[in-house]
Amino acid sequence: MARVLVVDDEKLIVKGIRFSLEQDNFEVDCAYDGEEAIRLAKQNEYDVVLLDVMLPRFDGFEVCQAIREFSEMPIIMLTAKGGDMDKILGLEYGADDYITKPFNILEVKARIKAIIRRNSRKGRKSGQPDSRMVVARDLKLDREGRRVFIGEKEINLTAKEFDLLELLVCNPNKVYSREELLSFVWGNKASESGDVRTVDVHVRRLREKIEPSPSDPKYVYTKWGVGYYFRA
Repeated sequence: MARVLVVDDEKLIVKGIRFSLEQDNFEVDCAYDGEEAIRLAKQNEYDVVLLDVMLPRFDGFEVCQAIREFSEMPIIMLTAKGGDMDKILGLEYGADDYITKPFNILEVKARIKAIIRRNSRKGRKSGQPDSRMVVARDLKLDREGRRVFIGEKEINLTAKEFDLLELLVCNPNKVYSREELLSFVWGNKASESGDVRTVDVHVRRLREKIEPSPSDPKYVYTKWGVGYYFRA
């Protein structure tokens, strides 16, 4: 049974989301402020955290940042309609996806299920030992354990950062447009919205973590006017 943490200070919204998710056999915990959300995230491992931006005590960005200090559990931010800066900040702080308010509960459930499906597929054993570890120079990517190393140092990536790097590393020298990356990594729903800034934010964060010099990358390159690729 998948477990979801819903965080919002509007109790009617939380009640509606909880009821709908429980109808699909999700186990749901609820928090109504940022402090409670961080406490529950430390105590439990969730398949998805659904996190509102506007919260008392600690706002959603602070909660997201705090969770990222101890866990890579997927986080979906709930942002105000048209709040582009909220979306960008959420991604900067480590969120994997975002949904704008007001939202359709069916979209919320679809996004949650999509993340859980992707993580479930990636967590299964492939049965092919040689395909589980991908090595490119001093970068090692453990596809089964979803871990990345530069030399002997492990690099902590969010779920979406790992998905992005895995796609590029496993297809070296292939240039992907931002639209293609949005579709492959975030799914068809995201690609329909066409917000390619999501890709740019994640590439920038990824470079900050894996590149010795993010402004002069040795792994993830930009093909100007086209997109991004991993140089073998």
